[in-house]
Amino acid sequence: MNAELTIVIPAKNEVEMLPRLLESLCRQDYGRMAETRVLVADAGSTDGTVEAALGFRGRLAVEVVKGGLPSVGRNAGAKLAMTKYVLFMDADVELPEPTLLRRALWRMERRELHLATTNIACREGSFFDDVLYAGNNFMQRIGSFSKPFATGMFMLFDREVFWALGGFNERALFAEDYLLSKGVARQRFRIVRGRLLTTNRRFQKLGHWRMVWMFFKTMMHTWDDGYFLEDQGYWGEAG
Repeated sequence: MNAELTIVIPAKNEVEMLPRLLESLCRQDYGRMAETRVLVADAGSTDGTVEAALGFRGRLAVEVVKGGLPSVGRNAGAKLAMTKYVLFMDADVELPEPTLLRRALWRMERRELHLATTNIACREGSFFDDVLYAGNNFMQRIGSFSKPFATGMFMLFDREVFWALGGFNERALFAEDYLLSKGVARQRFRIVRGRLLTTNRRFQKLGHWRMVWMFFKTMMHTWDDGYFLEDQGYWGEAG
């Protein structure tokens, strides 16, 4: 096994955002970045996403595989991974800090972690967007004392543990990332210092208060796995 990491990115019509993520991966100071497989799990894009991804070949080991809803795409990529670690990222994020990936892998190895994530910030949002993401980071840290909470924006998994947990539940219609991450042992989870940048489009499509309310309901149903298998209207409105 030459490489230790595989990166999986579910995507659909992300021609504007995906290149920013891939460019930020090119800037990472992780020594094995060039040989790390970057699997873009495409869900039938029609806007040039596939071509944009393949345009990074030569700088990254990019491949495009068949995807679907995020859980389907993430699992499809993970099935192709033969490395110790798998990093799941959303297509609309980027890594502003060139050291983040290296430091996250170092923490995984040294602490024998099962899952690591990082903080989230808004790239070009309003003050309210910044406040909500700061609140997310705060709740993520508070919640980690009892039950791990990570989003699909950045989930660095030990691959064997990922499959032992069953992978992403493809029947989940809401918060499939939280549903999986809360199954990780608390002592094997860490939030890596640093941040990734994302957009405010989720807030724009659903509205700030609707997102807050959905987040609150997620926390209230943390012990009810069936809640995440019900349609909460997220994909119909935010997709």
